[in-house]
Amino acid sequence: MLSRYTNDYIEEIIKSVMNTVKMNLELRQDHSGVNMSYNFIGNYIGVDFERLLSSWEETHTSISLESFIKVLTIHELGHAADRLALLESLERTIEIFQTKKRYILSEIYNDRSLLAMLIEEHEMNITFEQTAWVNAEQVNQKYNLVHQSTFRLVKKLSLESYQKLYLEDLKLYENQLENLNEKTA
Repeated sequence: MLSRYTNDYIEEIIKSVMNTVKMNLELRQDHSGVNMSYNFIGNYIGVDFERLLSSWEETHTSISLESFIKVLTIHELGHAADRLALLESLERTIEIFQTKKRYILSEIYNDRSLLAMLIEEHEMNITFEQTAWVNAEQVNQKYNLVHQSTFRLVKKLSLESYQKLYLEDLKLYENQLENLNEKTA
C-alpha cells in the first residue's frame, strides 16, 4: 500500500505547504529514522521518506497522508520560526551531546548527575516542541491548511512520543533520588 506514494509526491506536498506559507527552506533527504526534522544550524528540513510513511501508517487513524504531511511540515516550519532560541541553546546542546558520547547508556542511567542531564535535555526538547506546535497552529489558522481536529490529533500523537520518553527517564531519576534518600535516612 505504501509503495504507491513516491518521494516526489511527498516532496511536492511539503514544498506546496512551504510555498503557501512563504517559508521556503531547503529540503534534504535523510535516513535518520525521524520522519521530519528541522536542522536549525543548517536551516533546512530533513525528511526520511520511508520513516514518514511508516509513522503515518502507525497512527492507525483516518488522517490522510497529505494532511499528515502538511501538519508535520508546518510543525517543522514552527521550529524554523523559533530558530533564534534554538541557536541560543546550541552551546548547552553540544555539551550534552558530547557528554552522552563519552558514556554508554547503562552508565548514563545509573549515574544521577548524568540522568539529570538527560532530563534537562528532554525538558529542552519538549519546550522547543511545544513552541513549534504553537507556531504551527498559528500558521494553520492563518492559512487553513488542515482541519483543526486533524491538526490537534497529529500534535497530540507527536507530543506523546516526547512525553513518554521524558516520563520514563524522570521515573528512573526519581527512583534514584528515593533510593539515595533511603540510604541517607
